[in-house]
Amino acid sequence: MSAASRPKPSRSGRSGRSGQPGRPVGPEPRIAPVAVPPRATPPRWAVPASLGLCVVGLGVSAFLAYESATASVILACPVNGAIDCGKVTTSAWSKLFGIPVSYLGLLFFIGMIALCTKAAWTRGSALVHNLRLGGTVVGVAMVLYLVWAELFRIGAICLWCTVVHVVSFALFCVVLFARVLAEPTPAATLRR
Repeated sequence: MSAASRPKPSRSGRSGRSGQPGRPVGPEPRIAPVAVPPRATPPRWAVPASLGLCVVGLGVSAFLAYESATASVILACPVNGAIDCGKVTTSAWSKLFGIPVSYLGLLFFIGMIALCTKAAWTRGSALVHNLRLGGTVVGVAMVLYLVWAELFRIGAICLWCTVVHVVSFALFCVVLFARVLAEPTPAATLRR
């Protein structure tokens, strides 16, 4: 390549051909930095409230799972027709696809404990936040199904199950309100 045919450096020190159509004259355009989306800081009450509810739900679910596994009758629940834990926990509606719903409750609360730790709330990715909210939505859907079964199919209510239902609904409310009330943290970091 001869010296005459080589591109001449521009004022910015970059080589370029100033006479070509479609090419800007002067320095090449810079790519603007893109701001990293800020992480949301959950309200201070979100972590202890959600973890507390998960622990209570796990404890009651563990108790119900033990009752289901051992077929014992120490539920400490009155038996008066409308309230009968034994009738509810031994009915055909107490299993879903052959799995006792108390076991599903155990799995649900174990998973939710992992999603409600401080690290998951503060450093979790969007996937973790969506899983947390989605998990509580699934939990509430299951609660609605089980309450329907208790009221219209079994004809009795289990007080221990009702504790799990209330905890699941409260957990949904905590996660939803924490997500709505989360404040974005100042994002001073830029990504190029």
